[in-house]
Amino acid sequence: MGKIRTVLGDISPDEFGLALVHEHIICDFVGADKVSRERYNPNEVFDIMLPYLSEIRQLGVTGFADCTPAYMARDDQLLARLSEVSGIKILTNTGLYKEPFLPKYAFECSVDQLANMWTSEIDSGIEGTSIRAGFIKIAVNPGSIIPIQQKIVRAAARCSLSTGATIACHTANGVAATQLLKILSEEGADSSKLIVVHCDAEEDLKYHLEIAHQGAWVEYDALAEQNAERTLSLVRFILENGFENQLLLSQDSGWYHVGEKGGGNIRPYSYLVRNFIPLMLESGFSRKLVDKILIENPAHALQLQ
Repeated sequence: MGKIRTVLGDISPDEFGLALVHEHIICDFVGADKVSRERYNPNEVFDIMLPYLSEIRQLGVTGFADCTPAYMARDDQLLARLSEVSGIKILTNTGLYKEPFLPKYAFECSVDQLANMWTSEIDSGIEGTSIRAGFIKIAVNPGSIIPIQQKIVRAAARCSLSTGATIACHTANGVAATQLLKILSEEGADSSKLIVVHCDAEEDLKYHLEIAHQGAWVEYDALAEQNAERTLSLVRFILENGFENQLLLSQDSGWYHVGEKGGGNIRPYSYLVRNFIPLMLESGFSRKLVDKILIENPAHALQLQ
């Protein structure tokens, strides 16, 4: 059995519990050349975001993957504080996103140099701390993947092969997903270690099936009240095609917006558990299947193996 690497240390997969696999505590969209922890007060962020975590903890959520990448306000120390106080097992990530959130060294370093940096953050710690990343977060551009993002995908593949960490890739486009899987195959990476993020943004369902047929995780993570019925139909579509073991659900909710007063308009994390689970049960999904999607699948998807 593998392990899940949280900001407070390793746990066994069966300790992860009901989990939200794609959410954010804080984000800063100022760009890699300007981003800094001096742009926000971590104590303010802690005070503002803790009630949102406490709410879902009371609703039974115990696992949480924070998907804010480096150079977009990833803050491992803030996450550790929130995890300790809220009682939620939080994961942070290593990796890099896409322009304008790429540091200069992303263009200068080789694939192996990037992979080694990320491997160190998983194995040893982030920025000199003992807090270790639990998965790899990257992104690709829509359509044909450009050279810098190809480099990042290859580095993620090599990091995954070295550490056993899962890759969560912001994709949201079928053509990009196809090329992403091809590059990972060329690197010898296991497609079951890939979460294709924002699959619900792709309208053509043939790509959803292609992703699943190749063994990757299909993630529907834009769940909200306004798209609940569509998300329900996507879930039913994937299940009817036999891919219940490769489906993940989340909301891409939160988050404290750096630069906006009080963090701006923060979306709670509670809709999935408070509203969508009852909707699934009312629509004929069994409790066993709901638990499969929201407990068993996250624990399997985010294991270090």
